[in-house]
Amino acid sequence: MENNVIVVGGGAAGMMAAYAAAQRGISTTLIEKNEKAGKKLFITGKGRCNITNDCDVSDFFMNVSKNSKFLMSAVYAFPNTALIDLFEKNGLHTKVERGGRVFPVSDRSNDVIRTLEKMLRDAGVKRMLNTEVTDINKEDNGFCIFFQNGESMRSAALILATGGKSYPLTGSTGDGYRFAEKLGHSMIGPAPALIPLEDAHGICPKMQGLTLKNIGFSLFQNNKKIYEEQGELLFTHFGISGPVVLSASNHIDHKKQPLELTAEIDFKPALSEDKLDARLMREFEENQNKQLKNVMTNLLPQKAIHPFLRETKLDGNKAINGITKEERMMLGHGLKHFSIRIADTRPIEEAIVTAGGISVKEINPSTMESKIVQNLYFAGEIIDVHALTGGFNLQIAFSTGFLAGSSVFD
Repeated sequence: MENNVIVVGGGAAGMMAAYAAAQRGISTTLIEKNEKAGKKLFITGKGRCNITNDCDVSDFFMNVSKNSKFLMSAVYAFPNTALIDLFEKNGLHTKVERGGRVFPVSDRSNDVIRTLEKMLRDAGVKRMLNTEVTDINKEDNGFCIFFQNGESMRSAALILATGGKSYPLTGSTGDGYRFAEKLGHSMIGPAPALIPLEDAHGICPKMQGLTLKNIGFSLFQNNKKIYEEQGELLFTHFGISGPVVLSASNHIDHKKQPLELTAEIDFKPALSEDKLDARLMREFEENQNKQLKNVMTNLLPQKAIHPFLRETKLDGNKAINGITKEERMMLGHGLKHFSIRIADTRPIEEAIVTAGGISVKEINPSTMESKIVQNLYFAGEIIDVHALTGGFNLQIAFSTGFLAGSSVFD
């Protein structure tokens, strides 16, 4: 059998792996179950495709939530600067936005996909679209890959880049986990990561559509604080979302069931409790004859006032001159520690990325090759690694894909 490689999965990791292998003169075939490659890329960054992050490579690993040390070889072998240079050389111009997020200048994810497709064509990668892999067998001199139509192909090496279980409409349905387990590998999880949270007692839907900026946000699991940050939060029909919520979800221990989660919002993070109390006393002194609910417009967005007062058990119709010190302290505490009991995360199908995957203990970090099966490689979200938002997860996909493709038959 010739030294050929089959890459299963045409996402960011799979396309980069196929490109890297073919660039070395290896006969490479990319197999994708969808009608086009890069389907998940199309929806990333709200359709703009946050390709990577412009941070220093040494800072990159601070944004990796799971198994950052495992990724060091891959990220240093193909860092963000190398990715941006490669895209620029192939005609995709990029720009850097808030938080170091890198986007195509056109703000169109389609342009990223087209650039990757051009790279594959130029490298001579054979692509098989609308082709679903149903089974994989290990043979003495390679692998036999079986397709839904009953046909099969053989290869000397195999790269699995099938993604996780998030966004199944893009093709990420967990097939790769099944193939890897059959070939002797262990699975961690999977569980949702970068996922919105569901409200347990129905307060959030009353604030649906309200976005809070520069609020303090904390997440507790089993009464222990697991995340704290300042940023932006969105109330939805089911609970809470937004950047701080998605980042917080990465820190949830899904092995602990029930999850026992509580979110806490600090509406006034710039003020200490003492300074906030002084602010309240000034507001009360200046508005003694007004009702509490009307004074609250100076403290909270209109849409949040009624739910806030209900949760803090304060009477919004009460005149300010009748508010006791105890009630004022309750108000201040509520503004600094507004608590929302969380029922669960949203389903894994709605997660931006999947936590869990193939155990990194069974993968050589210097090559992405299996420690169990020779000439079997892994790339991207199928591996038990994930990171925060901001382009880090796509960079992981590109870096692990590039390293896997560069290591085949090396």
